[in-house]
Amino acid sequence: MAENSLSIANKPFIPHPSQLELPGMMEPVPRSTNAKQSSRANPERRSLNYQEAYICPVCRHGQIEALTLMDAFACNFCRHIFTANLREQSIHVEDSSQPMSWRWNGRNWQAANQPDVDLTVVIWLVGIALVILPPVLIWIPAHIFVPLEGSDRSWFPTFWVGLTFLTHFLFVAWLMVEHYQLPLYVSYKIRLRQWFERR
Repeated sequence: MAENSLSIANKPFIPHPSQLELPGMMEPVPRSTNAKQSSRANPERRSLNYQEAYICPVCRHGQIEALTLMDAFACNFCRHIFTANLREQSIHVEDSSQPMSWRWNGRNWQAANQPDVDLTVVIWLVGIALVILPPVLIWIPAHIFVPLEGSDRSWFPTFWVGLTFLTHFLFVAWLMVEHYQLPLYVSYKIRLRQWFERR
């Protein structure tokens, strides 16, 4: 009995995983709050690794940091998750429908994915058609069947063509910024979502 208790006393205590107070799996590992300032103040080149924080290449606002117990990064602002290839010094966003990846050059991110030229041309042609064709289809009948001179609503066809152009332009502009994930747009979208969650 004494030998059994002695052997138990010599074994190191290993807590059960449920007893550990770890941050959530989706939250980045806590880093110093001055990570952004230190990365700007330190102009020397540094390699991509899981121990440091970097500016997010998607929103250009938050910091990407290593996730606990995972070989991945997450942004503390836009919440995108990235997998890293440390040998090639590159990251790839995993939670987006767009295949976006960036290469770390020691100071900042450079886009590494080659855009599909055929898809880009098609998107731009469809966007231009959606902006131009509907107002033209409204303008042609308004130009053929001109309102009577002096009528109360002679301004309406011009107003309707302008409104059609504006609404279609805004719709296509929104689709474009969603497709290209412009940093300013992503940042404002996240701020708006956070504002609605606080209400």
